[in-house]
Amino acid sequence: MTGKLRISEVAAQTGLSIATVSRVLAGKANVSAATRERVLKAAYQQGVMQNLSQGRLLLNSLTLFAPARAFDVRSDIFYHRVMQGIGEAVRPYDVRVRHCKLEEIDSNAGYFLEQMSKADTDAAILIGIDDANIHELAADLSKPVVLINCLDKKMRLPAVSPDHFLIGNFSASHLFQLGHRNVVTLQCLRRYTMELRVKGICTSWEEHDLAFRKESQLIVTEGFSSAETEALVKRRFTSGNEQERPTALLAGGDFMAAGAMKALRSLGLRVPHDVSVMSMDGFNLAEVEGLPLTTVHVPREELGAEAVRVLRQRLLAPMGPSGNLLLGGQLVAGATVRRIKPGAGASSIYQNALYD
Repeated sequence: MTGKLRISEVAAQTGLSIATVSRVLAGKANVSAATRERVLKAAYQQGVMQNLSQGRLLLNSLTLFAPARAFDVRSDIFYHRVMQGIGEAVRPYDVRVRHCKLEEIDSNAGYFLEQMSKADTDAAILIGIDDANIHELAADLSKPVVLINCLDKKMRLPAVSPDHFLIGNFSASHLFQLGHRNVVTLQCLRRYTMELRVKGICTSWEEHDLAFRKESQLIVTEGFSSAETEALVKRRFTSGNEQERPTALLAGGDFMAAGAMKALRSLGLRVPHDVSVMSMDGFNLAEVEGLPLTTVHVPREELGAEAVRVLRQRLLAPMGPSGNLLLGGQLVAGATVRRIKPGAGASSIYQNALYD
């Protein structure tokens, strides 16, 4: 049976015109929610959905839920860029996008249900919402929902996230492979995602037969600011003896790396000659104090694009299994990290190893 004939059968079954059915299956916005639901139900019965092009997005409107700070680029550039990625991904499909503020934890369940029940919410994407109650409510709704950078522990909702564990593991391993052994990590632990990074870092220490001592190898910050990091790095480098001075700092973000470099400069230490500095969560700063920053770029816009792709799959196969898609980072080798001789301090530095 041809696709055209099936569309004719869908039109006959619903009592709608072939043109209207075609508009729904093409993902056009100029049809009502009731008409769209009617057509899709009949299309599944007729087998049209199995052959539908993956290039179509079968919805008119999309609602994004995110913490309030995500809507201000100065407060949370990461989530702001994630939302930009979603906007770019749905732009070719003429989909209306609506934004709603929702707390990460202890979220307002009534507000969430109110927004989800609106006619202009065909589907939703939740960004950084950790409230398990919201996840459960979303899973019980008849509208598709995808999570970004959060996790439904009951495995009912699909999610797209950076692979935080692997990003931490890879970043620490990169420094170890360059000869560093005394590496101090600077990390904010306000969410479990950052704890996953630290677990990855700890695992890298074990993989290189090194003992991770939390009291000396980890500096926990309240946030990701440059000023806080600067103060903590100064305290760390002035409280210990020079023989125990770290050869590298691994910062949880670019602004933290900038603060660390400012602190080192104020203490008369050069980057990377005396101390190397590496960042995770790259993209915010291309360089610091005139030096291209060595960093691991963590996906942001890509998270939004992949979430839209996962949402498309849910629209085509609502009863399909839910999974968690983890995206890796990308190393950008700048000028803030140097190779050192194994077992040597920061003064014995060379750039090229024998088998480079």
